[in-house]
Amino acid sequence: MKPNTLLISCLAVLSALLFPSGAQAQQKNPLRDTRGGKIAPDIANEHYGPHERNVLDLWKAKSDKPAPLVVYIHGGGFRAGSKESVSAALISGLTAKGISVMAINYRFSPEVTFPAHYLDSARSIQYARLHAKEWNLDPKRVGATGGSAGAGTSLWIGFHDDMADLENSDPVQRESTRLRCMAVFGAQSTYDPFVIKEWVGEAAAKHPAFEGFYGLKSEQYDTPAAREMFRRASAINYLSKDDPPVFAFYNEPRGPLPPDAKPGAGIHHINFGLKLKEQMDKLGIECTIRHADEKTDPNQEMIEFFVKHLAGP
Repeated sequence: MKPNTLLISCLAVLSALLFPSGAQAQQKNPLRDTRGGKIAPDIANEHYGPHERNVLDLWKAKSDKPAPLVVYIHGGGFRAGSKESVSAALISGLTAKGISVMAINYRFSPEVTFPAHYLDSARSIQYARLHAKEWNLDPKRVGATGGSAGAGTSLWIGFHDDMADLENSDPVQRESTRLRCMAVFGAQSTYDPFVIKEWVGEAAAKHPAFEGFYGLKSEQYDTPAAREMFRRASAINYLSKDDPPVFAFYNEPRGPLPPDAKPGAGIHHINFGLKLKEQMDKLGIECTIRHADEKTDPNQEMIEFFVKHLAGP
């Protein structure tokens, strides 16, 4: 399979995970088998937190000096998915360039609600930094990637102020959460249903994963408390001029959603990326948005993006 085909297939799988319904819900995720023992992690199912899903896998780049790290955060609407969906192409492509790769799991809705999914993912980054010397990692050169929910999480952590708590008794919490860059696919730059309706359409705003993510019923959305939660959950609202660069790839059709679009349609629309780029351009931050119709090689571009921002000086 060609690299660009692989990434496009990955997006289709993540879409199915994010919005499982009918026959789609029964589809097997083929990317869970792409690793298939061919690229076994150097560290498997390491616990970075107390919950059973607070686990990570790590593939170490062969390097005489501390290597940069890319953290893969899986998609699935914050209620499904697995670190097993990390592609072999991403692992081999990055490690060949001297960049280590870490894939993580995090807690699901409805067991937990916002911001628990984000904080689990941030903690995994802090945990990696705590073990940087042991794992031959450069704690100053950490990036993130993922699709759909994992993409939104990557952006949220990347734009958020550092969540390190220097006075915390837990040494993990004392580590930085900041990222050097993010390369994502199918990313949502906002999770505010009202903003999504304006940017993409009503079907996307009615995505069924939102109720579990927020712990709210849709009829509770139009309240001051809910509106504030939506604001805090949306990565774009944290943008500031000192934030890291972004590469984002989309393959959902451009243009308006059809009138009969089902709830969840449009949740990977390029408008999320275009709105993000508009704001990042104003701040002078690099933001590259790609669509499948451009016929570029997003897998290769993503690897080159990470090499540029992590493997350089």
